[in-house]
Amino acid sequence: MLGALQHDFSRALLDPAQAVPAKLTSCTARHPLKRFAVYRNNVVVSLVNASRAKFPATERVVGEDFFAAMARVFVTAHPPHSKILHEYGDDFGDFVAAFAPAAEVPYLPDVARLETARTRAYHAADAVPLTATAFAEVDPCAAGALRIALHPSLRIVRSRYPVVTIWAMNAGEAEPAPIDLDASEDALILRPDLEVTVRTLPPGGASFLATLAIGAPLAEAAETAGAEDKHFDLIANLAGLIAAGGITAFSFSQAPRATEAPPATEAPQAEGAPA
Repeated sequence: MLGALQHDFSRALLDPAQAVPAKLTSCTARHPLKRFAVYRNNVVVSLVNASRAKFPATERVVGEDFFAAMARVFVTAHPPHSKILHEYGDDFGDFVAAFAPAAEVPYLPDVARLETARTRAYHAADAVPLTATAFAEVDPCAAGALRIALHPSLRIVRSRYPVVTIWAMNAGEAEPAPIDLDASEDALILRPDLEVTVRTLPPGGASFLATLAIGAPLAEAAETAGAEDKHFDLIANLAGLIAAGGITAFSFSQAPRATEAPPATEAPQAEGAPA
């Protein structure tokens, strides 16, 4: 009986069309319609506010009223499945992509995905990144066999739109300016220390990192990136990754290092999908 009551309670909580559970009572009323309505509203408002806190740039793009209405629809259709509040809304970008009223802002789902990636990066495990000196003794002739462990906070968001530029202008990171919506951007999200950083990856950079993330050697990752963009610069991308704090360990696929490398960390996940 308790299970049935909990089921009816959860269904009615986020759906105003559902009646108050018949067996629900309170100390002041046998059928507490008003109390339940207040509780229902508080739950919905709390989840909408949690969404606003997680997606401030997304909200700024469409405005407070539109975002609140969109978030309310999301909350009703997507109740929390975790006790950890910062995990709520991880699928908001996919919801926005299917939300018909937002179709006139085609880049909005990717802005939401970037903000989701920032939250995930912020709460990811800590790890000490390697500096350039860690690679000083690597034989250039053997470098293609390197397998690189990326920082556990590293995330990639691929977009056919200038998602980093749009996010930055709506997050207070850049001044508003005209935007070329045909200029696609891939985002690198990383938290090597205390703050999450967002960078625009060069062409081929997202494929390069995604290939490294699955454990492929450096040469294979460079080849994959080169197939996507013939101007891919391996040295520049590797140097940028090291400078950003995106590498925590490396090893050779064939011969072991003379000195033991730090243990590899969990590979990062790509957010969104290539356009």
